[in-house]
Amino acid sequence: MTEPLQFPLAAVVGADGLKLALCLTAIDPKIGGVLIEGPRGMAKSTLARGLADLLGSAEQRPPFVTLPLGATEERLVGSLDLDAALGQGKAQFSPGVLAQAHGGVLYVDEVNLLPDPLVDLLLDVAASGTNRIERDGISHRHDARFVLIGTMNPEEGELRPQLLDRFGLNVSLDGLPEPAARQQIIRRRLAFDSDPQAFCVQWAGAQQVLAERCQAARQRLERIALDDQALAWITERCFAAGVDGLRADLVWLRAARAHAAWRGSEQIEEEDVQAVAEFALRHRRREAPPSQQPSAAPSATGASAEPQGGQGDWGALPPQAVAGGPRREVPNWAKKP
Repeated sequence: MTEPLQFPLAAVVGADGLKLALCLTAIDPKIGGVLIEGPRGMAKSTLARGLADLLGSAEQRPPFVTLPLGATEERLVGSLDLDAALGQGKAQFSPGVLAQAHGGVLYVDEVNLLPDPLVDLLLDVAASGTNRIERDGISHRHDARFVLIGTMNPEEGELRPQLLDRFGLNVSLDGLPEPAARQQIIRRRLAFDSDPQAFCVQWAGAQQVLAERCQAARQRLERIALDDQALAWITERCFAAGVDGLRADLVWLRAARAHAAWRGSEQIEEEDVQAVAEFALRHRRREAPPSQQPSAAPSATGASAEPQGGQGDWGALPPQAVAGGPRREVPNWAKKP
């Protein structure tokens, strides 16, 4: 069965902060995934699914698995055939969503609406990297390591703190696009709906540039040291923000290194620490950060479109692209490393 074509991430208007967070997660999956918050109609699912093209290589794509709404516990963890176990002397395991997502991405839409039993299972597996099923004294265990991507509308309910902290990065889409950006969003959506294949071909060049940049950054990542200076910057700011636990420090450090790799740098600079600060702290801080801390994290709103001149942060645009929001100096999305 042929997979349906997905809207290219490079063709999404605005939402630069979220696109950056997804790229960083593709560069270093150990960051721990992304929680995307925002009201209805902000293309959260479209953006999340765009991560699939950035993972792995063109020859080998990791799985991108969606946890269906209303999924049962058995659908999540898998099931054991006891009749087969009695007849053959061994358990016959039917894989669930966790097994299918191993080595790739597990995507959960409306993650804040998951029932508590499924949340508990997700927490256990995300922490251990192993899924264990036991039924009537028969058990089965398999690896289940994946990047967790979740979307939610905060107006529909909060997320349990334990699961909230499990997401490495948190991005909020909370802005209203300006009229020019809204027009461009609608034009591209209509063009994709009218002929998805032609639209994807049109954006294939920009999408390839993005995927190649992520792949080059992955290759560069291990050469960048998690150095003491970067750690000092981060731990001081986590302390100032009143962050409980140490997960934020580790996630922030990994994200800063991934950002340095994304820029093509060989070491973590303070600009890398600043660029990902809000992603790591937004869902963890208990106090407002000190006033002297500049807000350098990119805007996650979908309000900004591409900069003037038709050259957006996401590569060369088609001739009909509409100009919009301001250009950020770092990172320069339009160039390869």
